[in-house]
Amino acid sequence: MRFSDSLLSRAEQTLLAPFSLGVRDLSATFGTILKHGVDYADLYFQYSRSEGWSLEEGIVKSGSFSIDQGVGVRACSGEKTAFAYSDDISLAALGDAAKAVRAIAAAGQHKLVPVMMRRKAKALYGADDPLASLPADAKVKLLERLESFARAIDPRVQQVMAHLAGEYEVVLVAGSDGRLAADVRPLVRVSITVIVEQNGKREQGSAGGGGRFDYGYFDDEVLQRYAKEAVHQAVTNLDARPAPAGTMTVVLGSGWPGILLHEAVGHGLEGDFNRKGSSAFSGRIGTRVAAKGVTVVDDGTIPDRRGSLNIDDEGNPTQRTVLIEDGILKGYMQDRLNARLMGVAPTGNGRRESYAHAPMPRMTNTFMKAGNDDPAELLSRVKDGIFAKSFGGGQVDIVSGKFVFSCTEAYRVENGRLGAPIKGATLIGDGPSVLTRVKGIGNDLALDEGVGVCGKGGQSVPAGVGQPSLLIEGLTVGGTG
Repeated sequence: MRFSDSLLSRAEQTLLAPFSLGVRDLSATFGTILKHGVDYADLYFQYSRSEGWSLEEGIVKSGSFSIDQGVGVRACSGEKTAFAYSDDISLAALGDAAKAVRAIAAAGQHKLVPVMMRRKAKALYGADDPLASLPADAKVKLLERLESFARAIDPRVQQVMAHLAGEYEVVLVAGSDGRLAADVRPLVRVSITVIVEQNGKREQGSAGGGGRFDYGYFDDEVLQRYAKEAVHQAVTNLDARPAPAGTMTVVLGSGWPGILLHEAVGHGLEGDFNRKGSSAFSGRIGTRVAAKGVTVVDDGTIPDRRGSLNIDDEGNPTQRTVLIEDGILKGYMQDRLNARLMGVAPTGNGRRESYAHAPMPRMTNTFMKAGNDDPAELLSRVKDGIFAKSFGGGQVDIVSGKFVFSCTEAYRVENGRLGAPIKGATLIGDGPSVLTRVKGIGNDLALDEGVGVCGKGGQSVPAGVGQPSLLIEGLTVGGTG
């Protein structure tokens, strides 16, 4: 594992030095907070610079650029959390926030002022600013090439919408236990949506990807892959038939369909829901919650992945956490607060949207491990069902795991053979039950291309998903036919 000393240096030069702040000032701020009895407190400094470019009707019609910075101050006492934030990074603002958050605890329980100890962070990705990796005219040309690739694939392509986005973020986290850690986080993404038309019928398809690197990743080979995938999806749906309805066998494709696992199962394995007893998985550690062979992992340490982090937003190193192993529930994803209250160790899953938000337990890259089945053999087992290759929108109750997901690309399967494409198929069920109905696990584990955004409690963070092909029996399919 690579470690970097330069991340802390860059964070201090970006977030402290310009405002005449030093590590001693952070210790003094904790001294103000700890005059009252709190279990833990932290400071979260953030600087972010982001941009977005959008192409439509052959021209770049819109662009955006923003810079934001600030600090969030949190104190925890028992189950109570006090949080204050400011876009003014100054000693005075830190002092005001510190006085505000210490009010949750009784006075007279003074703790020692911590000595800040610098922690080395992993280096899972580069620390260069992706926004500076291409000049503005090259960013425009990138989107124009992406459009031209899509139009060259099929004459039925009528419209192309393409988007390029990049972000450069520097964070510094200080904790009342003396922890001082930093991260420098690049993030880029390209997406494309195409609309095709044939005999008056119009359909659309989408694709894209990205990760924690710079715009150099998006060479012509990558852009052509996105264009081909989007056009294929749209053209396939031109010939789609109405989807059947009923309870049937479903084969899920590898990669992005892991979004169903993320939404319907992953949130139920986060520490806060389980501490409060509101998850379907509460109190079930050590018991069987899924079919044999089902192993679910959250891993924030995969190099360059969209959901990976060198440290979480509480300054803890991210890690690989096995949640379900061979069908047995092994543990939950934890931030510091819920881990302390549940008597376990944090797992590096404390995440927040920005300095203006308090952290909570969140997923990073969540996926099901590969099995031993050949994907083609899984299809051959299906007498009457569907193959869901890709998903679009859906609705999920993250506590119960009940879900409704719409398929953007799906096919009829009859007597073990892949048949005609279908349109309007929705998958209906609940995550905990679906895990017990897994009858086959492919050997083709794939992670998504790097486009996922996870929402929880009004906060959005980048995340990754993945899975191998899965054979699931007795899943409810809502259709139009």
